[in-house]
Amino acid sequence: MPQADASTDLRHALAERILVLDGAMGTTIRSYGLGEADARGTRFADADKDLLNNGDLLSLTCPGVIGDIHRRFFEAGSDICETNTFSATSIAQSEFFVADPRESGGRKDPEFYQKILENPLLNELAWDLNVASTRLCRKWADELGSDSGRRRYVAGAIGPLTVALSNSPDADDPGFRVVTFDQVLATYKQQIRALLEGGCDILLIETIFDSLNAKAAAVAAQEVFDESATRLPIILSAAVGRGGETMISAQKVEAFWNAFAHVKPLAIGLNCSLGPDLLRPHLEELAACATTCISCYPNAGLPNPLAPTGFDLGPEQMHDFMADLARAGLLNLAGGCCGNTPDHIAAIARAVAGVPPRQLPVVE
Repeated sequence: MPQADASTDLRHALAERILVLDGAMGTTIRSYGLGEADARGTRFADADKDLLNNGDLLSLTCPGVIGDIHRRFFEAGSDICETNTFSATSIAQSEFFVADPRESGGRKDPEFYQKILENPLLNELAWDLNVASTRLCRKWADELGSDSGRRRYVAGAIGPLTVALSNSPDADDPGFRVVTFDQVLATYKQQIRALLEGGCDILLIETIFDSLNAKAAAVAAQEVFDESATRLPIILSAAVGRGGETMISAQKVEAFWNAFAHVKPLAIGLNCSLGPDLLRPHLEELAACATTCISCYPNAGLPNPLAPTGFDLGPEQMHDFMADLARAGLLNLAGGCCGNTPDHIAAIARAVAGVPPRQLPVVE
């Protein structure tokens, strides 16, 4: 189905029911017991750094595993699955493939990151990761959508990067930034072009901890849309602290909405950092001011190294908390972040089934 038709179908579906997002890619990857050799494959066999924690690479080296995870989340009830591209940018991938200058007395700065942006191997890797990951997710969205008769959607996951535009890492030089806005914009434009090439339906700018980084991603999306004559819905999702601040940029959630309302996102929401119980008051604040759909995919509680997934809440507990949020009229899209397995998503899907979606306020 053409992307424009998918967008129309998506908006109709959101008006009728609460849509279900997927769960935690990283948490689910760990359940497969992969090792360093699996992550490297043949393409990265000679890499100097350990790559096991570079989950995005698995779309190239273990595509069967990533495809199986997408299949399991869709079968658990997800309407929308995210591509395995949270760190699929040249800037983020440089952490795994380029020597850290700080280890030899230097520092990361705009000059360092300009070399990263001009590195042909990193650029090729970023492109391949995004295209391959999107096509993997697209395959299962289309197969299971056809089998079930219910349209499934692919969200191109755009992570927050490993750098921040809002703050200086140097206490003695508050004006210093390791990277420039234009450099962040460039790495996001490259990622978004590749996500579109792979065939995603939505752009999901997620786990936002620095609103200026997210601004660069939103500008990148608009510029790529203008260049390609293609427009996809955008979802924005911020990570919040217990005080309701969006981490480094320290915005409250109302300010987060005001900063991005002009983008006219399909949805805006919160994810990661907290469980659904601690996230609720911040979600209520966002729902009170946002004039678009609300998404929520919290962690499975707080970190707990003794729990099977590393987080407190099991599937039935997530069911109960997410059911409460749905019945309170706070949700249009619901899913799970860290610690949420396919079993968690199946429970969340049951929790929101048949519950009317949040009604959008009338804008005069």
